[in-house]
Amino acid sequence: MAKSERVSTLTLHSRERVGTTGANASRLAGQIPGVLFGHGTNPVPIAIDARELSALISSGGQSRIMDATLGGTHESVLLREVQRHPVTHRPLNADFQRVSQTEAILATINIHTVGVPRGVKDAGGIMDVVSHALEIKGPAGKIPEHLEVDVTELGVGDHIIAGDVKLPADFVLITARETTVVAIELPRAEVAEVTPVAAVATDAAAAAPAATPAP
Repeated sequence: MAKSERVSTLTLHSRERVGTTGANASRLAGQIPGVLFGHGTNPVPIAIDARELSALISSGGQSRIMDATLGGTHESVLLREVQRHPVTHRPLNADFQRVSQTEAILATINIHTVGVPRGVKDAGGIMDVVSHALEIKGPAGKIPEHLEVDVTELGVGDHIIAGDVKLPADFVLITARETTVVAIELPRAEVAEVTPVAAVATDAAAAAPAATPAP
């Protein structure tokens, strides 16, 4: 996908009223409050239209740089954090960071699995995606929308760790390399059947107290 197709234009609004009262006033007006920070400047209280933020999130906007306007100023920004209501999950706050295309930043990128593991297809195993995202660092203008993990050749008992995941050029892995990303396991019912009944009986007998000899 061309870079020009990945850039969105946002309209950020300055907030004169800050604190809880100001934030609630923004929400009542159909906006989501937040701050704009970065490049050594003081955080600026801002707000963004709730519908615009929703469209941005649903299109994967948290992993790409966007052009934004704030008053008469043009900015390159990245959506860094969205705080949500614990019950409704609606956005309550949205923080943006000033970035440049070449600036190296930290980013948390979602994992997308590709293919059907042979351990699932041929042996009835279950695929467990243990880590749904990895933290990486690299140029802000090249942040991928997701990281692909090919699971086709995984058999039962196989797994993929973070260090196995291929990263784009100029990016380094921040998540611990040994972190499990995907594992193929037997269903729990089959795991229980692996233990023979005779072995269970033997273990139970060994655990029982020794009988006291008759006088």
